[in-house]
Amino acid sequence: MKTETAPAGRMTLPGGEMLAWSDLPRERLADGGPLATLAARIVPPGGRVLLAGPHDPALLDRLAHAEVTCLLRSHPDAVALAERAARVVVGGPTGLPDDETYDVVIAGAGLDPVESVEGTRLGWDGVLARLAAAVRPGGTLLLRLDNPIGLHRLVAATPWYAGRDDSAWVIGGVLDQTRPANRDQLRERLTGAGLHPSACWAAYPDGGTATALLDADQLDRGAGSGLFDAVLHGACAGAFGTATVLQDPARLAVDALHAGRAADLAPGWLMLASRPGGPDAPVTPADGDLPVALVQTGRPGTGLLEVLDGPSGWRWGRVAGGDAAAPAASREAAYRDPEALSGPVPSGRLLRTLLLDAALRRDLTTLRTLLHGYAGWLADQADSDGRLAGAVALASTDNVVVSGERYAVLDPSWRATGTLPGDVVLARGLWRFAAGLLTGGYAHPWPSTLDVAGLTVVLGGLAGHELDRATVAEAVRAEAAITATLQGLDADGQTNLASELRAVEPTDPPVGSHSYQQLREAWLRQREEISRLVALTRWTDELLTSRERALRRAEAKIGLLSGSISYRVGRLAITPARLAKRGARAAKRRARAALAPRQEEQR
Repeated sequence: MKTETAPAGRMTLPGGEMLAWSDLPRERLADGGPLATLAARIVPPGGRVLLAGPHDPALLDRLAHAEVTCLLRSHPDAVALAERAARVVVGGPTGLPDDETYDVVIAGAGLDPVESVEGTRLGWDGVLARLAAAVRPGGTLLLRLDNPIGLHRLVAATPWYAGRDDSAWVIGGVLDQTRPANRDQLRERLTGAGLHPSACWAAYPDGGTATALLDADQLDRGAGSGLFDAVLHGACAGAFGTATVLQDPARLAVDALHAGRAADLAPGWLMLASRPGGPDAPVTPADGDLPVALVQTGRPGTGLLEVLDGPSGWRWGRVAGGDAAAPAASREAAYRDPEALSGPVPSGRLLRTLLLDAALRRDLTTLRTLLHGYAGWLADQADSDGRLAGAVALASTDNVVVSGERYAVLDPSWRATGTLPGDVVLARGLWRFAAGLLTGGYAHPWPSTLDVAGLTVVLGGLAGHELDRATVAEAVRAEAAITATLQGLDADGQTNLASELRAVEPTDPPVGSHSYQQLREAWLRQREEISRLVALTRWTDELLTSRERALRRAEAKIGLLSGSISYRVGRLAITPARLAKRGARAAKRRARAALAPRQEEQR
């Protein structure tokens, strides 16, 4: 064994290190994302922590209150993290001293990248046994397991088994019996290693860079939860960037939630297990202090949403991080107010989901009831001038929950910098729903010739408000400004976004990642529109042809009549009358000209 001294910290090279390889994630979340927040929650102050495998360097910054040892297989990664850790062991799990134990062991990247391909191979169970042995009595292990039939694989255009890149050291699937493939199998393996599994979180939209961690047991029971509905849709909507997928991941995740299978389709899981404690066991959080949800929302740096479970139901926890500007110091359309997240989380179903369900069933009565309630609730929040401020000014259908006749803003931390007219706020919420309904290819009870603005006006009528296209245009401008703030776009980005929003057509696919299903539906809508335009053009052409034929027949009849004897006789009789009429008009003009000077003299 040889030892090298890093600039800050100590690096141990027991052998088996990979000298020309890096495992550090390329995509990194602000402040380490939900995983770093969860790790900071379960690590006691002054505790000894083992980070097994590659992790975001921001995770080590969040664990500054503990003594952290990193176990890596990549030598370049060890050099990069040496300044942040108390000690770095490079090689593999066999390099850990047998007598060292830790209060918390974290394998947030799974067990595959813990084992070096240059050293002794232990296999999945062997690595788990070694890490489990490193957990002291009363300590905990936080382990990630990727789902071989997760949402990310169901929507991917390239099959998982076709990987040929350098990182495909291990190709895991359900056929590999050496590793668990679901939560129950993972619990069995942990129990066999002498640990007691407790909490489990579903990681969305990707196990490696999860922006949402949701309690798996609560997901199984929360089929109608508006919170989970909004979180899953928001996490999966833009998860794949501009890549083309097989189907809409956000729609699939929400459908899985309502079917009670969102935890089973999660791209990955984080399982927390503990070793039975001794008399000097470290203090770890109780189950009631563990989060139900940790969600990264908005642009990087605006903090996390944390939801805790208590005797009276779900409540907002503290928001980690966040550097949003106060309204007085910002020129943006919205800002983040972490202090607004306090008290219970509003219960109920998401308004957008209820509207979509009613539209698919052509239930105009339910649509009218929901939209009337939404518009009335907004009107009740307005001031004497009919303007809305704060979180209600941003209350669109995807951030409002409905419970009976009660409407409430789900996430009140995002607030409008100024005030907006009530009609504009209503039109913005309806426009967002109309755009999603039309571009998403959902069946609905309205004519297919309606554009997004036209459908917004129709929805406004159902809500009891007469909206015009000018109000809808103002709502689209407000939407561009608010979205630019949420995404952190500059002035040019906001201008481009506004142009894109104004140009949205029913025949377009949804904004964001495109799925083959949505592209096909958009193609079908475009084909239907083209067929309609072709039919209209054909009808217009036939109308013009028929009018042209009628004109030709009239000209032929006129030509025929002009050569007849009766036409000539009539013309000879009419000609003197025409000449007399012209002469009378000329004489009248001359008389007026002669009398004009005399009338002027008399005056």
